[in-house]
Amino acid sequence: MKPKLLIVELWGLGDLAIATPFLRAATARFEVTLLAKPFARDLQPRLWPDVRIETFTAPWTPFKRKYHFWRWPFFEIDRLQQQLAETAFDFGLSARWDPRDHLLLKLVGAKNRLGFPRLSSDLFLTQPLARPEPQAHRFESWRVLARALDFPLPPRESLFVPAPRSSGNLLIHTGAARSVRVWPLAYYQSLATHLRQKNHRVQIACDPNQRASWLQAGEAAVATPASVTELIALIDRAAVFVGNDSGPGHLAAVCGVPTFTLFGPQLPEWFAPLHPASEWIEGRACPYKPCSDYCRFATPFCLWDLGEQEVLARVERFLAACAPVHLGVSIG
Repeated sequence: MKPKLLIVELWGLGDLAIATPFLRAATARFEVTLLAKPFARDLQPRLWPDVRIETFTAPWTPFKRKYHFWRWPFFEIDRLQQQLAETAFDFGLSARWDPRDHLLLKLVGAKNRLGFPRLSSDLFLTQPLARPEPQAHRFESWRVLARALDFPLPPRESLFVPAPRSSGNLLIHTGAARSVRVWPLAYYQSLATHLRQKNHRVQIACDPNQRASWLQAGEAAVATPASVTELIALIDRAAVFVGNDSGPGHLAAVCGVPTFTLFGPQLPEWFAPLHPASEWIEGRACPYKPCSDYCRFATPFCLWDLGEQEVLARVERFLAACAPVHLGVSIG
């Protein structure tokens, strides 16, 4: 019988995408349970069918009002703790240096608890691990955990080479969880126009709060996926993906689609999508980078100062590298 492993990853879509190689590899050695937000159930059939999913929306993960303790669902937290404790996990881990994760692993009674300690959270861990170098990609944390569990993962650059797609849409997704990571929609509209003039078959997708702007711009076929399942369906019709530093781009990469990412306040060396053919353009220098959720200025100039022509030139080079193997074009 395989030992039981609990993996805690309570944050965003991109975080789960980056964890995917670890989750897949772990199932060969462990009976894996993933504790994650509810959209993990949409990812499971496609990315990790052998992983058991337990869902929890942690009250400390929203961008705002995360420490309004009177709003926290303490009854749900207690129920979750008891439910997970009944499984009697042999191992539990988190790839984040987050004391809240480490306390949770302790409370559910995982026998061996692995993680990267912070603020004395090694008190909750049985096997505290040294964090990767500060400039390392987020995936390196998963590689450290894999080595500790004796199933080494390959470097990010050597993870996989997906089968080429003979044709498909050029999927442009203009959304992101935080507005500071969104390149202006007017720039995206101009980019789409230029690419269509070159006979690329462009599909626009966006977040719900962007839909009206796209419709007003005449993009009648804009897609607004209401679930991760709908987003995956769009990705499955794409040959390449262009978008912001966001969850959809990371998901596209682990689904086998090369991505081009516009980075602003975050660093590509930390969060570049995992596809080996993915490329990106980095935002302007700022003394406060990296910053995750908020900008000290009226507009995030690090991203907004990336001009349309500069981005178009880089995207065209990216598409040329993908074609003709990956990129389908329409004639006329």
